[in-house]
Amino acid sequence: MGQKILVVDDAAFMRMMLKDILTKNDFEVVGEAEDGNKALEKYKELQPDLVTMDITMPEMDGIEAVKRIKGIDPEARIIMCSAMGQQAMVIDAIQAGALDFIVKPFQPERVIEAVRKALA
Repeated sequence: MGQKILVVDDAAFMRMMLKDILTKNDFEVVGEAEDGNKALEKYKELQPDLVTMDITMPEMDGIEAVKRIKGIDPEARIIMCSAMGQQAMVIDAIQAGALDFIVKPFQPERVIEAVRKALA
């Protein structure tokens, strides 16, 4: 198996779709989280090579979660996932330390391209 990835999204369906795209391309999804708090816990526990992070979630949003993960691991590699029309949030995410962003609905080629680039 390839690099370890943590998938964070409040929608189980989106996590499932991402997991499917990643595993078909030899990446290992080591964990899932449905909000920023859980993402932080799982990151510390699993120490993945990469995190895919949804922006809009309950409890703690993706941007705050990125800042906190970067706070404990400045080398953390995180890709944001957002729905269309969240450009301002994407800019906030990049400023918070995200490396890239992918737009929902996911295009498998774009997801893999972003993941490979972030892990390179």
